[in-house]
Amino acid sequence: MQTPNTSLPLPSCDSLLRLRRQVDERLALRLPFPESELDTVTLALREGTLAPGKRLRPLLLLLALGDLGSDPTIGLDPACALEMIHAASLFLDDMPCMDNASLRRGQPTLHLRFGEDVAVLASVALLSHAYGITATAPGLTPRQRNEAVAILARAVGAQGLVRGQFRDLHGAQQRAHPLDAATTTNQLKTGSLFSAALTLAGLLVGADRTLMRHLHGFAVELGLAFQLLDDIADGLSPEQTGKDCQQDRAKATVVSLLGPQAARQQLATHREAALAHLQAAGLAEGELASLMRQLLG
Repeated sequence: MQTPNTSLPLPSCDSLLRLRRQVDERLALRLPFPESELDTVTLALREGTLAPGKRLRPLLLLLALGDLGSDPTIGLDPACALEMIHAASLFLDDMPCMDNASLRRGQPTLHLRFGEDVAVLASVALLSHAYGITATAPGLTPRQRNEAVAILARAVGAQGLVRGQFRDLHGAQQRAHPLDAATTTNQLKTGSLFSAALTLAGLLVGADRTLMRHLHGFAVELGLAFQLLDDIADGLSPEQTGKDCQQDRAKATVVSLLGPQAARQQLATHREAALAHLQAAGLAEGELASLMRQLLG
């Protein structure tokens, strides 16, 4: 039985619902299909990826393309790759050796449903598949495909998601400047794919260096704000969030360091900084700005 994730609801306007449907339909087509009933790894990665979610990272890419005057459908395969990478990271994040979670997107976590071995293998297979569909994405030039794969690889690698996950697990080692350390961890763990989404959009429209800087700046600020919202919601019940609660109780998060009220003030600061980047890019009245306002208030 599905439990809706309501702690950070995605706005449900018609344009977003239409894009989400496009992403879900494309994901279902681009994910590998099980070759037999014994192909448990493929079954697991499909079910884990297609479980109901916000699809926020692919939506950021597609909305940015629309705001920048391009046809969003050209970015569907890279958008799906972003969602695959995000799902693969969740498979690992939930493992007993990491967050030891039991619930994700309203369902038992993948390692509980299929076993830890399958969850690890499904994550590896899903990452590889994400790079593969990006390298063959229709409508992109060879140079764009190569650079898109590189963007995703950097987002995942030792200076991206992987580093952020390690810092999240070993935050107690970050003794100096704990608030700066928590912010850096949030940027690496959450902001890496937000930044990749906006960088991909800039790549596909041929953005110049100044526009790229503002797209990246918007992504960083939005990612930090989004992670703050998630941390603030950590105390809510699983029925409200679709995942385990109190996962951050032993971690030095921005919320635990500042307190909820100051954390909300920090969230507002990130929101205003994100909007400033959109204004500088000439996108303050676009769909990205609308999404941000509805998500962050």
